[in-house]
This record gives sequence, C-alpha cells and structure tokens, in this order.
Amino acid sequence: MSGPNLSVGRGEKQSVKRGGGLTAKGRKKYNRATGSNLKAPTKDRNSPRHKSFCARSKKWSSARGKAARRRWGCR
Repeated sequence: MSGPNLSVGRGEKQSVKRGGGLTAKGRKKYNRATGSNLKAPTKDRNSPRHKSFCARSKKWSSARGKAARRRWGCR
C-alpha cells in the first residue's frame, strides 16, 4: 500500500534545502490516510527513536535522505 501524495508546494514536505522530511501538516495527512502514527524528529540524541532512525538510514544516498539524516543529527 502506498501513502498519500505529499507535496513540497502544498507545505506537506520540506525542500531538500530546508532539511527534507515531512512538516507537521504532512505528518497529519499521512497519519490520517494510513492510520500510522508518524512523529516529528527527536532532539534527544540518546533516545531510542533517534538511535534507531540513524541506524536504519545509514545507507540512504539520495539528496532527500541525506537532508533528513542531517535534520535528525545523524553522523
């Protein structure tokens, strides 16, 4: 199943220049459409969510993936 169509122009995603990832509006739309519970990036580098995201996204090589990793503070 694919999720809803999210757009930078409608303010649901951030541009790569601004750090990639979904905005609050985009998370809300995605959660409503799929029944998910996406959350905003955490600022706490020691939290399990932060460590898990950084570990599973290590091999992301697209510009959007790299921007999301920078936004999360992954090394």
